Amino acid sequence: MLKCLLVACSLFAAAPALAQHAHGAQKGPNGGPMEDIAGVHAELVVAGESLTFHVLDEAGKPVDTTGFTGSAMLVSGPDRKTIQLAAGGPALVGKAPAPVAKGSAITLLIRTAAGKSGQAKFTAP
Repeated sequence: MLKCLLVACSLFAAAPALAQHAHGAQKGPNGGPMEDIAGVHAELVVAGESLTFHVLDEAGKPVDTTGFTGSAMLVSGPDRKTIQLAAGGPALVGKAPAPVAKGSAITLLIRTAAGKSGQAKFTAP
C-alpha cells in the first residue's frame, strides 16, 4: 500500500514538468512548430537563411521581446553554427550563413527580460 502511494505521489509531483512541453507537433499561429520555453511559447519560422522565433504568451498573444537575449544552435549533418538572435518586436530574429536545410536540428536558448532562461529543441520544417 505504501509503495502504491509513493508511486502515485511521484507521478502527481512530476505532472507539471511533463506538462511544460505539451505542444509537441502543435503548430503556432504562423504555421511553425511551437515549444514552451522560459515561461513563454516560441514558434520557429524558417525562410531561406532567416530564423524567426515568434514569442507568445499562454493565451497565444505576441510578447514584446525588448530585453530578451537569445541564440540558436543550428546542426545540419556534421556542420554546427551558433546564430545570435536580435530582439525585434514580438520575435527573436537571426540569419544563418546559408539556407537552413529541412530537418536541421535547431536548439533555441533564450533569457527573458524577467531573467528566466531556458532552451527548446526544434526540427526545421
